[in-house]
Amino acid sequence: MPFREINSKMVEATLAPGQKLFSQRGAMLAYRGEVSFTPNIQGGQGGVASMIGRRVAGESTPLMTVEGSGTVMFGHGGHHIQVIQLAGDTLYVEADRLLAFDGTLQQGTMFLGSQGGVMGMVRGQVTGQGLFTTTLKGHGAVAVMAHGGVIELPITPGRDVHVDPQAYVAHHGEVRNKLSTAVGWRDMVGRGSGEAFQLELSGSGAVYVQASEEKL
Repeated sequence: MPFREINSKMVEATLAPGQKLFSQRGAMLAYRGEVSFTPNIQGGQGGVASMIGRRVAGESTPLMTVEGSGTVMFGHGGHHIQVIQLAGDTLYVEADRLLAFDGTLQQGTMFLGSQGGVMGMVRGQVTGQGLFTTTLKGHGAVAVMAHGGVIELPITPGRDVHVDPQAYVAHHGEVRNKLSTAVGWRDMVGRGSGEAFQLELSGSGAVYVQASEEKL
């Protein structure tokens, strides 16, 4: 069920019987029709393993299961909302940036170190964004939150994209990430963004970058 963008800070989803979606708790602004909201104790479609992974990662953002027949409007904290359509690929996104997503999508958890090695771990420790990233895979729509608007930057072979880790929102495609540094180790202490750290993304896909480094 696609999300309809009402404005830059609100989206609307239409539910039919037998369909469901997951949303962040507190994200519902209003609804019409016979719609129910139930706390989700299994971590979405990822089941118990996903839930445990989120707890280990410190990503305890609770989810609500939304079902019924009607329309629901979502928004949260006045944040900018970006709708991303998935066509069988995987989206990597910080858990606290998820506003709502199709119940047909498979949710999981990826350890950043598996792609970025030791530097991937350093990214989580220094920037405070966590060592784990939530994954959503399949066909459907995802609404994510960001500060100050979002731009989609294409990633193509031979043309890597470097992003401030705290400006990173999400990425999808066949993409590898690693944290690179522009200064020495001693200079990195106490610095978590800007010139000190750059998240390097290579491969084929796209990365979503927010306009502000402010954390959600």
